[in-house]
Amino acid sequence: MRFTPLAISLAAGLSTQLALPESKIKDLKPLQFKPDGTFHISVFSDTHVAMYANSARGPKQDAKTAKVMETVLDIEKPDFAVLNGDLINGDDTKLHNSTEWVDRVVKPFVDRGITWGSSYGNHDHQPNLSGDLLLDREQTWPGARTTKMVHGENAGTTNYYLPVYPAECTNVCKCKPLLLLWFFDSRGGYYFQKRDSKGRAVHHPNWVDDSVVEWFEKTNEKLRKKYKTVIPSLGFVHIPLYAMVKQQEGGIHPNRQPGINDETVSPQAQGWCIDGTRTWETNCKYGMQDVPFMQAIAKTPGIMGLFSGHDHANSWCYKWDGKLPDMTVQGNGVNLCFGQHSGYGGYGDWVRGSRELIVSREKLKDLVVESHIRLESGKVVGAISLNATYGQDEYPATPNDKTYL
Repeated sequence: MRFTPLAISLAAGLSTQLALPESKIKDLKPLQFKPDGTFHISVFSDTHVAMYANSARGPKQDAKTAKVMETVLDIEKPDFAVLNGDLINGDDTKLHNSTEWVDRVVKPFVDRGITWGSSYGNHDHQPNLSGDLLLDREQTWPGARTTKMVHGENAGTTNYYLPVYPAECTNVCKCKPLLLLWFFDSRGGYYFQKRDSKGRAVHHPNWVDDSVVEWFEKTNEKLRKKYKTVIPSLGFVHIPLYAMVKQQEGGIHPNRQPGINDETVSPQAQGWCIDGTRTWETNCKYGMQDVPFMQAIAKTPGIMGLFSGHDHANSWCYKWDGKLPDMTVQGNGVNLCFGQHSGYGGYGDWVRGSRELIVSREKLKDLVVESHIRLESGKVVGAISLNATYGQDEYPATPNDKTYL
């Protein structure tokens, strides 16, 4: 029997740091639409592998999470997959083996030859888990496209974009992308191996940093000038925008914004003060630090949707097309969406699954994306069209089902 490095790592119980090969990203072919004009993305959120890693429950949870992913992938057969934050429950991992847990997360992709990209979440930034070291580990596996385009201690790790080209493109230097996929690191959690004067872990800011916002705006403008057109885009960030708090307060309609709506939105900049401080004694609710990122998203043409995880009991989408109460930023029609809790790690027993995104060349001219939730049972719920009339059209309500270990 032939053992791959991944199989050896899992068989060893993830207890020893292996000598890893170099990143294989340079060997990957560019992302392209299929000849039928479609590009299909499966989005997995909050896998939380390694929660209760040192108890009997942990391996059972991780096995169930792998089964969720395998079921979805075998039915949907996507062209690309996204891990949208909290890949690893870094609160429960040890310094010597934290990054090795990513091997379990990506195994369903590697086994099926599916390529993917990640945006890291707050549980991926912990005292014993570094986002940058996690990236190094992730990049060793065939199919990984996760990378880092913004450097600096405050930027986080997974800030990058991926172009998707037409099927007929044989030389990307001579082709225009049909679609851009943007990934943002909303950070959160704690700084790696950093302690304050009292020996306590130091909180990591939980919003997209201003340096990343500047990079996004400049890069997007360069691409627009290079290709002399606005390229339709999709964005992925783990922690949702504050706009989703105000949208939820205004009411989520079960037929016009179908999805589970069981949890108060926990946005970027939650728990921070306006002056940027957060101490153990402070009780600030929201510091507004995500306003620059919201402004960038709202004023950038061509962005069809921004997809988040983080809230395990929310799976709805909302068209942000105006000014919401008590907000200074006005939406431009971008669809702000949650995924579906994919892991058996993390809190809650809401049914697991994935958010599926179907992009077609035919509908891109109208900035339309089709989406549905594929459940671990194989069933489909929440099928919607993120089009000009989303939020007015009626859809079947999403059942609020539970699944248990």
